Amino acid sequence: MQEARFGAAFFRRYRLRLLLLFIAVLLPLWGFAEIADEVREAEAFPFDAPILLIAHRMAREGFDQVFLLFSQLGYQWGVVPFDILLVLVLAIRRHAREALFTGVALGGSALLNLAAKQLFARDRPSLWESIAPETTYSFPSGHAMGSMTLAWVCALLAWRTPWRWPVAFAAFAFTALVGLSRVYLGVHYPSDILAGWAAASVWAGCSFFLVFQHQRRPWQQQDVPTAESVVR
Repeated sequence: MQEARFGAAFFRRYRLRLLLLFIAVLLPLWGFAEIADEVREAEAFPFDAPILLIAHRMAREGFDQVFLLFSQLGYQWGVVPFDILLVLVLAIRRHAREALFTGVALGGSALLNLAAKQLFARDRPSLWESIAPETTYSFPSGHAMGSMTLAWVCALLAWRTPWRWPVAFAAFAFTALVGLSRVYLGVHYPSDILAGWAAASVWAGCSFFLVFQHQRRPWQQQDVPTAESVVR
């Protein structure tokens, strides 16, 4: 009975962390593993080509400019400078643990993406000539990973503030548009985008748990819980 009470009390106290663990780590990890296994075996995804062709049929001059903008903001002209600025601001304001989490999550995501591209060496789509061609490997999408990692970092840092919902909505909406832009431009398969989002979610979630460990929220110190304290 004591073990059962401890389990129930632990679940009530840490239910949000357990939900985050499932949403940000376990579920995306399963999704990435499934996609990566198919890519490793050079299996075609039935939804990749149809979605790419639908996106190509959407092509208009106005859409070209919009999606080129989001593609650029999703990496060299937006996400990367914002990443650096965010780490610097947190460090200057002496939020050392938050700066460490941000740097580990964002920097590690970039390195993980480079390693994965070389490991899987998937060629980019070639259904049509893109207006913004790429020469690197396709899987997983670096734009998708970078923008999703940043979205999770911003959402987690803002979660205990009144700005959590506006920040989360804006961050994940931007991430979705960046991913859509890469498919629209024909430089990524939809499966590349999904895998990038999944890998980024896993890495950001793991980075958060690694840096903050048993703390309830950023900027708050807390001892490791014991069975007696949880039941109490």
